Amino acid sequence: MKKVVFASIAVALILTGCNTFRGIGQDVSGAGHAVSHTADKAQQKI
Repeated sequence: MKKVVFASIAVALILTGCNTFRGIGQDVSGAGHAVSHTADKAQQKI
């Protein structure tokens, strides 16, 4: 019984970690798009 509980907790932590890394990747990607968009706008003004 203890093995099942431990395995369940381990799987939950692994899945939570995957979602966290995915979220970080989306945040970094969004920041990159914002910087790129700002650079494009600045270049058009020049």
